[in-house]
Amino acid sequence: MKLKPYVLLSIFTLLFGIAASSCRPRDNGVVTVALPEKFTAFDTITSTNSDAAAERVKNLLFNSLVKKDENFDYVGELAKDIKTSEDGLSITFVLRDGVKFHNGKDLTSEDVKYTLDTLFDSKGYKAQAFYDSVPVEKPAAKKPAADNENSAAQTEAPETNQVPHITSIEVPDAKTIVIKIARPSLKTTLLSNLVTIPIIPKDSAVRQKESPLGSGPFKFISFDSGQNIVELAANADYWDGAPKIQRLRLKTITDANSLQAELQTGGVDIAPNPNNISADTIKSLSESPNLQVVQSEGSNIQYLILNVKTPVLDDVKVRQAIAYSIDRQKIVNDLLLGQAKVASSVLPTQSWAYTPGTQYNYDPAKAKQLLAEAGYKGEPIVFKFGAGNLAVSQYAQILQSSMNDVGLNIRIETMDVNVLRKKLAQGDFELYTGVWIGGNQDPIFFRELFTTAKIPGPTASCCNRGRYSNPAVDEAVTSAIETTNKEEAKQLYKKAWDLVSADVPLLPLWYPANVVVATKRVGNIHINPSGDWGFLKDVTISQ
Repeated sequence: MKLKPYVLLSIFTLLFGIAASSCRPRDNGVVTVALPEKFTAFDTITSTNSDAAAERVKNLLFNSLVKKDENFDYVGELAKDIKTSEDGLSITFVLRDGVKFHNGKDLTSEDVKYTLDTLFDSKGYKAQAFYDSVPVEKPAAKKPAADNENSAAQTEAPETNQVPHITSIEVPDAKTIVIKIARPSLKTTLLSNLVTIPIIPKDSAVRQKESPLGSGPFKFISFDSGQNIVELAANADYWDGAPKIQRLRLKTITDANSLQAELQTGGVDIAPNPNNISADTIKSLSESPNLQVVQSEGSNIQYLILNVKTPVLDDVKVRQAIAYSIDRQKIVNDLLLGQAKVASSVLPTQSWAYTPGTQYNYDPAKAKQLLAEAGYKGEPIVFKFGAGNLAVSQYAQILQSSMNDVGLNIRIETMDVNVLRKKLAQGDFELYTGVWIGGNQDPIFFRELFTTAKIPGPTASCCNRGRYSNPAVDEAVTSAIETTNKEEAKQLYKKAWDLVSADVPLLPLWYPANVVVATKRVGNIHINPSGDWGFLKDVTISQ
């Protein structure tokens, strides 16, 4: 049998790595963690683009004022107490004692205010969540003369004003921050948004881009941009208990073969949710005498977005046909090998607002019927996703095959992830697949994903990529966010998801399990449902 060149290269890489590892001195104080993608910046406060890798690193270096517990309820992190005034317009945060930044400076309320002021001044993508986009009322334009050659109507995005949720931030003393909000119903929105904001020391914004400084369990040591390797050291003075390891090395490995070799040879100790290697490879790695695989239920959501403003996909029957054409349970069983759970909502099943909505069980006959009713004539639909991820490529090809089997004409196009992000923001796509990490745990996320005000544009959010607009959904979601009655909100979110799931601007595929591949010298691996990297603080290593 003649082996293909790329197979020979993979074997050589693995054998060379094993040989090299036999003489490689192991630093018993360092745990090396694999990052599945490169990141563009450490600073997630002023950044204008979301960056999943940067968010993972952020969880190790920083703390936020608020965090989510295991049930996705909002509790204090740097805040030891959160109080709401009787009128619901003032939220008071009392800071924990004994919290120090990595430079030895004590955390104070001035640092919190400085962080939020920096966020709002930067106009970064995270700042947008703290504002409502309100359409500007304009006088009716004069109708142009019919014979004017320039009289064709121009379609423009509606002009909006950004109305802040926060009316003031006060610091009555070194341990107290009082945030005043425009209306009582914004409390949950405020807490949700604060989860993602890392608190930084006063006057440190400039240095955060190159040399991040926070209060988290690990301190920044160095960054090799050429190799995309970050070196971190344990924060021995961490307020929530020092890490059980001395150092962390975060090493970007985007290639699946390279990651396998690094795990087998000990060049990498731990790979949390390695989405660049396939499920069968993970199963194979679990049988290695030197490795372990720890799997637990996850809450993130893998999804398919359908751009409802593009030809063909502007027909709801075509979108529903796509949903019925995909056998998600078979993909979970046969391709993902049980390392996921079929999803019927963008919300995790643990959420208080979870409801399944319209169920799209595999039904190819129904899909064909809907395409016939829509008058579909085989027009091509381009399915875009990021290049270089073997696991995504595998399931995307199965999705393509399933859709084509019912008569659709799906064509795959892969591209660089950064280029693809721009395409998504511009609406230059028809089908796209991706994963939401963390944001889908709160039903407030419906506003970002499905309301008209959040269609991407100069002043709007990033996340309604499908350009979906339904006034009934806008009303239900807005009312759910505005009410302070949780049961009422639950029914409103149910109404919203019933409408959205029937229209299919987004098809939930599955909840990926949290899978951690690690060498057997790593112990105490307990990743939470959201899959964030905070668990690395408590891992142990044996000599």
